[in-house]
Amino acid sequence: MTFAPAPIPSRTQYVLEAVKHRILTGQLRPGQSLVETELAAQYGVSKTPVREALKTLAGTGLVVMSQYKGVTVRMVDAAMAREVYDVRLLLEPEAVRRTVRGGASVEDARTALTRAAEAADPADRSLANRDFHRALYLPCGNPLLSRMLDEVRDQAALVSTVAWAAVPSWQREAAEHEEILRLVTAGDADGAARAVHDHIASFVARAFPETDEAPAGEIRTGEGAQA
Repeated sequence: MTFAPAPIPSRTQYVLEAVKHRILTGQLRPGQSLVETELAAQYGVSKTPVREALKTLAGTGLVVMSQYKGVTVRMVDAAMAREVYDVRLLLEPEAVRRTVRGGASVEDARTALTRAAEAADPADRSLANRDFHRALYLPCGNPLLSRMLDEVRDQAALVSTVAWAAVPSWQREAAEHEEILRLVTAGDADGAARAVHDHIASFVARAFPETDEAPAGEIRTGEGAQA
C-alpha cells in the first residue's frame, strides 16, 4: 500500500512559493538571512506557515537552517554547482531521449520557449527556461526519473540565477534551446539527448572552469548563462 504525502496547507504553500520565487529570481541573494518574524509580517501570516515553508525549502536545498546563523539562502560555490549539474548530466539527457522515443507531446516546451522570447524581464525569462527543460524530461515515462530531476531542479535554478546575474547570454541560450526542440520535434532521440548534454556541459565549463576555482559563494563566469 502506498500513501500520498500530506497536502501542504494553503498559507504555507503561499509563503513557500513566494519565497522560492524571490530566491530563484535573485531578489533574495545567497547568504541572505530569512527571519521568520519579518517574513510573517511581509506575507500577513503567523510564524507557523513561514517556519513550515522554510523547512520545505531546506529540504529542496534552497535554504540552510543553522542553530547559530538561523535560516539563510544557500550559498553557491563551484563544488555545489558541479554536484547538481553532474546529476543533470547523468539523468536529463536520458530522460529527454525517452520522451522522444515515447512520442510524447512537447507543446509545453514550445510554449515555454515562446514565453522566454517574449519575457519582459530576466526573472520571467529564467522561469520560462526552467519550464522548457521540465517539459522535455517530465513525459519520459519513468515517474521516478522525473522526480529525481525535479529534486535538483530548484538547486540548479539557484546556481543558474547566480551565474546568469554576471553576464547573461540570452541569444546563445535561446539558440541552444531551439536546436534541442528541433531535434525533439524531428524524432531524433539520440541527437536531442546529445544536444541537452552539450547544453548543460557548456554551461558548467563556462561558469565553473576546472582550473579556476571560485571562492565559496561566488561564481566566475565568462559569457554567463541560464541552463
